[in-house]
Amino acid sequence: MKKNIFLLNVLLAVCLVMTISLPAWGADTVKIGVIGPMNFMQGKGHWNGATMAADEINAKGGIQVGSKKMKVELVKADSNEFINVTDATNAMERILTRDKVDFVVGGFRSEAVLAMQDIAMDYKKIFIGCGAAHPKLCLRVVEDYKRYKYFFRGTPFNSRFLVKTCFIQMATVGAILKKVLNIPKVKVAIVAEKAMWVDPMIKAAQGFIPKMGMEVVGTWRPSAVATDVSAELSAIQRAEAHLIFTIFSSSVGIPFAKQAGELKVPAVQVGINVEAQKDGFWEATQGYGNYVMTLNTYCRGVESTELTKPFLETYVKRFGETPTYTADTYTAIKHTLASNIEKAGTLDTDKLVALIEEDVHKSPSGTVKYYKDAEGRHTHDLKWGPGYLTSLGVQWQDGVLKGVWPNKWVAAKGAPEITYKGIVSYKIPPWVIKKYKK
Repeated sequence: MKKNIFLLNVLLAVCLVMTISLPAWGADTVKIGVIGPMNFMQGKGHWNGATMAADEINAKGGIQVGSKKMKVELVKADSNEFINVTDATNAMERILTRDKVDFVVGGFRSEAVLAMQDIAMDYKKIFIGCGAAHPKLCLRVVEDYKRYKYFFRGTPFNSRFLVKTCFIQMATVGAILKKVLNIPKVKVAIVAEKAMWVDPMIKAAQGFIPKMGMEVVGTWRPSAVATDVSAELSAIQRAEAHLIFTIFSSSVGIPFAKQAGELKVPAVQVGINVEAQKDGFWEATQGYGNYVMTLNTYCRGVESTELTKPFLETYVKRFGETPTYTADTYTAIKHTLASNIEKAGTLDTDKLVALIEEDVHKSPSGTVKYYKDAEGRHTHDLKWGPGYLTSLGVQWQDGVLKGVWPNKWVAAKGAPEITYKGIVSYKIPPWVIKKYKK
């Protein structure tokens, strides 16, 4: 009797060990953690894009992993990263240890994503960042490849390229102001929220704007969640700025645009205003956000690739709004993870890292490719430029968000002009024309 009990215990122990040691891909589903500030529009974009990707994959039976089909199972994690970085790290720890996800997508604030990145690397889980722009996230891959090779940037391209794109858009608008309003030298006010990702952009702007033949008249740094920016706007008016270069990813973008419109500040707004990227911006600013221009990823009626239109139409029909760039969790899951899992025939992270590094594929926002640095080292950073990811410049024109850039953009001498289908002309606010046109 004792011998039988002993053998039974041994058998149970062996079964337990086998169960524990089974790899994640031995299960019936591929579990993907979607982490972001779920009570904010950025996190909702993360979840919506991921949900849409998972549903499309599962509708076709799932991901083909070797000889079996595996359904995608999403796990939602609220990072609360706008409020508390510790909440974000705790959320990442939970989905990796309690929920035991195979992969992670999402993240928004660079400060929080840097911390979450370390946790994901501790567990050697592929983490595709879909929101944070700070270059350090991918510099870590170069500096310590063995540890950080599991991190890839999914969206947006890093802040150096973001600012480069903004400079091109600013130069385009500046040239229009010069031509239409006969302004000899455009004066620029830099207004950027207090956030880590912004710091390299401000430094670059302060150095490069004069090289574009424009003058920087001041830099202002309101809180990312400020509700009153009248002091900053008054100072900008006193500085007689013609153009305001905005760098906002948080809620400050709404009161800034609204108060500037109410005051009829005679300066155009160009740059990044994430709140202005979403459909609710017009109502939130009570129409005072008219003529605000911002960098964006999507705009109804504009097609970056042949995948843009079907993605936009499906997203708008399902969620009732235009996606912001954080919805590119869709691309991270469907076009990066799922397609490479099928190529590899496994969920083995090291094999997938090698495939993703060399992968080039079209997505609704452009063509995705990861580039190497000058020394040939993998960066896991997104390639920017014509033929790859460029983003859009969009402007609110009488209640409708319109794509206004790239419009006959020549990226380099001898290069072809680039204009995406659906792009229209930029409009100068009438009160600015009234102020300066002679």
